[in-house]
Amino acid sequence: MTQPFRLDGRKALVTGGASGIGEATCRALSAAGASVIIADMNREKAESLSAELSGSAVLVVDITDDIHVKESVGSLDRLDILVNNAGIGLVGGVEDTELADFQRLFRVNVEGLFLVTKHAMPLLIASSGCIVNIGSVAGLVGVKKRFAYCATKGAVVAMTRQLAVDYPTQIRVNCICPGTVDTPFVEGYLQKYHAHELEKMRAELSQRQPVGRLGKPEEIASLALFLSTSEAQFVNGAVIPIDGGWTAA
Repeated sequence: MTQPFRLDGRKALVTGGASGIGEATCRALSAAGASVIIADMNREKAESLSAELSGSAVLVVDITDDIHVKESVGSLDRLDILVNNAGIGLVGGVEDTELADFQRLFRVNVEGLFLVTKHAMPLLIASSGCIVNIGSVAGLVGVKKRFAYCATKGAVVAMTRQLAVDYPTQIRVNCICPGTVDTPFVEGYLQKYHAHELEKMRAELSQRQPVGRLGKPEEIASLALFLSTSEAQFVNGAVIPIDGGWTAA
């Protein structure tokens, strides 16, 4: 029998691939045999990671720039796996959210995913490839003081399902919805909004997941790996929470 969950000979592109869940996903896919393209705005971090991953490459791309995405992603020779991971967050309810901030989140989290997917689609269809979108529990349930973020992640869930309907035999597309994961993304939020009460807020973030802890980037990456492999051929249009029981409670 062949070893399960392998990606030998396949090429993967991971947006926001230089840190957090993106970095862990790059490591997981590379360890499974894929040639990984680390797409990120931070060239230094991306190149540092690439130096550790055999056969990997770096793509410095602004996913909100249509022409830049078309020229960089559209010029790839082939692509089997796309992981749309890049995203940003914002704290605030509807009354606290400025229009410019609302638009900025949609520009990155929704339009960025749209542009990368649009320009990668011909390559993915040619390879009968797959897409893994990184959503959030914030796209499934209401999270206090996350009005704009919830709106964008709800859009990611909807786009995932729509793509699965439009391309049911050509590609597979699925969405992972993590709970709160111990990443630089979360640490940045804590430092910005709760620097005076870090440990208290870390405890609160942990306790909103019934398992009582934050998720690990490697746990999200392992699910992304599975969804990218041949063993997941019958998984299409799925929206999968990985949240320590948050959305079950």
